[in-house]
Amino acid sequence: MRTAAVPLTHLEANVRVCPVKRNAPRAWFMNGMAPFSFFNAVGSDPVYLVVSVGVRDGGAPKDTATNIRRNREFVVNLVTEELLAAMNVSAADFPPNLGELDAAGLHAAPSARISAPRLAEAQVSMECRLFESLPLGENTLFVGEVVMFHVADHLLGPRLRINHFAPVGRMRSPSMYCRTTDRFELGRISYPEWRKRREGD
Repeated sequence: MRTAAVPLTHLEANVRVCPVKRNAPRAWFMNGMAPFSFFNAVGSDPVYLVVSVGVRDGGAPKDTATNIRRNREFVVNLVTEELLAAMNVSAADFPPNLGELDAAGLHAAPSARISAPRLAEAQVSMECRLFESLPLGENTLFVGEVVMFHVADHLLGPRLRINHFAPVGRMRSPSMYCRTTDRFELGRISYPEWRKRREGD
């Protein structure tokens, strides 16, 4: 997919390319190739995001956590509807000699600022360097500083606004998903406006 590498200084502070909430857009994390929904944006200057990685059933660390600790970098690739079937395949517990990329029919592409590859088919990818990690029970919370965005050309509008981006969200484990195409705007009200309305009642 043709994408533009967008330096962070050119993005608006509220990071419109990554509207992640708990009905979180599903994403692949590379190093490794694992889909996660326990992630979110937590900062804007600089841009940080977090991902919570659990352990395997026997208590061993997942490959994603091992790779992030070892390489101190990773790429977040957001999942859109045309990639949903491939994402579902990549979630299987493949043996070490069979890579998820090949099994899902996907391809790696070079990143701009880190050595970990990004997903060529993803409409939005975020290159991250590990900032901090924090144990939380059986999970580990990884904080990554986003050092580069890759955004599909057709999503970029004037002033680098992101238009018509519709990542798939997971509502609950293991298999309930949602689309993010039904959306609306609600203008934020100021205190003077609220007071004026209140006095007019």
